[in-house]
Amino acid sequence: MAIEAAPRSLPSPVGASPRTRTAGVVTRLLRGHLAKVGTGAVLALILAAIFAPQFAPHDPTEQHLEDMVRPPDREHLLGSDELGRDILSRLVYGARVSLAVGVLSVGISLLIGVSLGLVAGYRGGWLDEVIMRLMDGLLAFPALVLALAITAALGPSLGNAMIAIGIVGIPGFARLVRGQVLSIRALEFVEAARAAGLSDRRIILRHVAPNVLAPIIVHASLRIAFAVLTEASLSFLGLGAQPPTPSWGSMLNAGREYLEMAPWLSVAPGAAIFITTLSFNFLGDGLRDALDPRLKF
Repeated sequence: MAIEAAPRSLPSPVGASPRTRTAGVVTRLLRGHLAKVGTGAVLALILAAIFAPQFAPHDPTEQHLEDMVRPPDREHLLGSDELGRDILSRLVYGARVSLAVGVLSVGISLLIGVSLGLVAGYRGGWLDEVIMRLMDGLLAFPALVLALAITAALGPSLGNAMIAIGIVGIPGFARLVRGQVLSIRALEFVEAARAAGLSDRRIILRHVAPNVLAPIIVHASLRIAFAVLTEASLSFLGLGAQPPTPSWGSMLNAGREYLEMAPWLSVAPGAAIFITTLSFNFLGDGLRDALDPRLKF
């Protein structure tokens, strides 16, 4: 399991241009073998999601009852499911669902969680207490159980699953950013900005927020892995993507009834979930090392 702790972010080195810093991060990221594997797999997932119509050999929702539960062959490289639909095509289109859920749900968590963390860490006082106690309340529930409860309350659909997963991820971003801001707000460049008469809003946006960007990027990449896994769990239980939308979780649910006679129905989506989750964890670990401020550009 990947460690979600991120390195403390410090002001950028003097004289280092954005292009130079980016090149340094990419170089260090590709230095690790596991990071290369994770980056390559994630890029493959993105390409599969974007160009699904070109990669998929068949229509993922087209049924051929004469080909029900067909084993892998030349026409169906990964076999067909209980309705005669091509598993490889559904797997490719399912990448769109997983990637969309990962990016959009983490976007919700990031937008709300980072905003709350910045305000709580910088302003402190009663506002900090209120925000953090709300975050503690959300953290009191197991993440999957809370996502299940929210999705069940909103109604089973892919959009509601994204919202539920996004809400579950808010406390992690808020606590991470708050901890970073508490250490950064006492540094000299922030004190100098206050002495210059800059408003709190401008100090937060221009001086504090850029210096917590590195741990946010690392945490976001790891949360995408959690989002993919959670969406698969919700779809497996019938609360995520609804038929006939291809989803790895719903494919697993359909294949569990044929484990003995047609194991390929479950092996393919299970392997896709495993590889995708592991790849994002590898990428997150690589980003954590690449963005470590103790390394020189």
